[in-house]
Amino acid sequence: MTKPRVLVVDVGGTHVKLLASGRTSRREFVSGPEMTAAAMVAGVLKAANGWSFDVVSMGYPGPVLRGRPAAEPHNLAPGWVGFDFATGFGRPVRIINDAAMQALGSYKGGGNMLFLGLGAGLGSAMIVGGIVAPMELGHLPYRKKTFEHSVGLRGLDRLGKKKWRRCVDDAVARLIAALQPDDVVLGGGNIHHLRALPKGCRAGDNANAFKGGFRMWDDARNTPAGTRTPGASAFPTFEMQKKALGANGASKPKRK
Repeated sequence: MTKPRVLVVDVGGTHVKLLASGRTSRREFVSGPEMTAAAMVAGVLKAANGWSFDVVSMGYPGPVLRGRPAAEPHNLAPGWVGFDFATGFGRPVRIINDAAMQALGSYKGGGNMLFLGLGAGLGSAMIVGGIVAPMELGHLPYRKKTFEHSVGLRGLDRLGKKKWRRCVDDAVARLIAALQPDDVVLGGGNIHHLRALPKGCRAGDNANAFKGGFRMWDDARNTPAGTRTPGASAFPTFEMQKKALGANGASKPKRK
């Protein structure tokens, strides 16, 4: 059976971005604090008009448990927890935290990778032994506040660019020391405010979120397109990753 055609939906606090298999240009529309889950689904189906797809991958801006949103998003309207996305889209849906989806797309295979996203807050995820592990590092205490308050948008506004850059360097160094990853990817919209990346990091790309969304269905060649697939299977094994990457026992990447 052929691989299903995937529609990737990256839900953000200001925009919803989407891309389908075989397409080269993404589409997007404005989100914001008034957007409900139902409005998002309706907006996606309208924006995806003319695209053919069998399944949906969705990056969600909040914690996801067993393939479902576990808490309401901070920057959108309530009503996401418990919403039936498969019924709304009329297709099987796999949901993953948005930072984890970008981490999956950034993964080069082999070793453990830490992804940190500098945006409104601090998105975070690790790939450990080939398994995607969404994290909430932004809420950990840091300098009498949290990592999110210090290196997110509020920290940038409060500290100014010069002090914020030093804060990012320090925060990233602490997380690397604590987690000991083999590879570190720094992404998010605010990395363009950095003059240089913190030591040991490589730059991510927002397009990797779509790549990660496509990879979420790399195990689905033998899954009928009409089957409702549990969201928990959105976390690929290393064997799935090797298949997706065309890797054969890739060695661990080294930080410079």
